[in-house]
Amino acid sequence: MKHEKSCGVIVFTRKNGEIKYVVIESINGFYGFPKGHVENSETEKQTALREVFEEVCLKPNLIDGFRETVEYYIPSIDVQKQVVYFLGEFKNQEIVFQKEELSSAQLLSFDEANNKFTHENNKELLLKAHLFLTNS
Repeated sequence: MKHEKSCGVIVFTRKNGEIKYVVIESINGFYGFPKGHVENSETEKQTALREVFEEVCLKPNLIDGFRETVEYYIPSIDVQKQVVYFLGEFKNQEIVFQKEELSSAQLLSFDEANNKFTHENNKELLLKAHLFLTNS
């Protein structure tokens, strides 16, 4: 079994007092957050920020104190995957998604994002991020 590590960001902004999350849709039709493989000697945060910029052209400011790790197994390719997520806010930037890898990138409310996700990991990450933001 192979082990892979990726890093990503739960990206958000505030519009009219409401928190809106950036949710990407892969070409396969799965919804999630921007993420990708760690390259060379990158730190987790460097990887996360690079991937967000590559996938949706955003440069969020990472929020201190939030780091969540998700692990899962992909049987079709015999890979144990670890993904580290940070939380990042963007302001006054346009979302431009990478058409080679993504079908869409949307700015959604908590409920809208939660309804798009089919994987429990994403629902849990969204809830943790939302609680972190609304309770701090």
